[in-house]
Amino acid sequence: MEKLMQYVWQHRLWMPSDMTTVDGQRVDVLDPGLLNNDSGPDFFNAKIRIGDRMWAGNVEIHVRASDWQRHGHHTDPAYDSVILHVVERDDARVHRLNGEEIPQIVMPCAANFSRSYHEMVNNPVAELPCASYINSLPQIYFTDWVTALGFERLYEKAARVSEYANRFGGDWGQAIYVVLARALGFSTNSDAFERLALLTPLRQLMRHRDSQITVEGALFGQAGFLDALPEGLSDDGAHYIRRLKEEYVFMTGKYGLTRPQSLGWRMGRLRPQNFPHRRLATLAQMISEGFTIGYKLLHVSNEEEARALFDLHLSGFWSRRYNFTTESAPGTGALSKSSVTTLIINVVSPVLHAYGTATGHLELCDRAVDLLHSLPPEDNTLVRAFTGAGIDCPDAYTSQALIQLRRNYCHPRKCLYCRIGHRYLSEKAIRR
Repeated sequence: MEKLMQYVWQHRLWMPSDMTTVDGQRVDVLDPGLLNNDSGPDFFNAKIRIGDRMWAGNVEIHVRASDWQRHGHHTDPAYDSVILHVVERDDARVHRLNGEEIPQIVMPCAANFSRSYHEMVNNPVAELPCASYINSLPQIYFTDWVTALGFERLYEKAARVSEYANRFGGDWGQAIYVVLARALGFSTNSDAFERLALLTPLRQLMRHRDSQITVEGALFGQAGFLDALPEGLSDDGAHYIRRLKEEYVFMTGKYGLTRPQSLGWRMGRLRPQNFPHRRLATLAQMISEGFTIGYKLLHVSNEEEARALFDLHLSGFWSRRYNFTTESAPGTGALSKSSVTTLIINVVSPVLHAYGTATGHLELCDRAVDLLHSLPPEDNTLVRAFTGAGIDCPDAYTSQALIQLRRNYCHPRKCLYCRIGHRYLSEKAIRR
């Protein structure tokens, strides 16, 4: 409730419009101040006229006036700068450390406004609390919000790439390797792939790129997939795993490779094409071919060139296998078209943006955005929640924005911080 009151104060949605302190002095809010998300009073640098005096200072908001003491503000010097205490229930008077009483007002929210807010944030059933409203929103509001959310998500992904580049001392090849490995986990096993890449440095694997079996042995061994022979293994499968084990012993002896007892692989209810084994083989092949993606990626200018980065065909043992025992892969192509689209979204575009920002080549940042606009939209449950509500999703930039909206605002019910929720609640306040 306190968050709702902060929202009402910040956006001047209080009721009634003519406010007075609890002791009858007229209050005119010239500037509600800046919302403070850290410790200290809720709003900084407000400007308020109380009676015939002008005040400049901070504002504190509580549901009950007695929360002032309950939260220990009466002994905290940081709250001596409070010029107005805003409450819903006037059950106490509050004072500064010197005993001076702080002006206090009661700011009740309109009943229908408060009810609309709680219906949105406390709805345990609705996937999209504003589903009945969102399609009636004027297009300009939704378009602006999608644009902002798309950039927000791209910035977050680019920041992850930059953090790795800094962590590895400016080694962008190693950073791209880790980001690519994570992306090959395709959500279900992304964390496991990322930890595997961090524990198996690219520079060590590249020293043995002329031997793909050695690279595979290191990756499969670090993944924990060589600990026991699976049932139903063919003779060539058993021979292949023995070779991998030999190579893994060699690599651990040479480089002291270490791995945790478990990387947390998730295998339950996975379709064969989502097994991590074939994707590890794909990563090993890219390394054996010189891991040129790290260089080529920065020169990608369109979707066709981006897709060419992942035009890989597996040979030998992995040409028609999803894992060590399943011999039913439909062909030698390592990745499906939809998988390549996902990799462009999660690897190519963020790397272009991160590298362009780091080096000042801002045309790369523009290229990253253009790529997302050129790709088809993703089709998953997060996006379908919006398309089912009548929202058009023409490209990957929009689907990324909708995913950002669902994960960062809808799921945690941060409707107050969403422009759609803000518009909805503002209309409710106006109609009170």
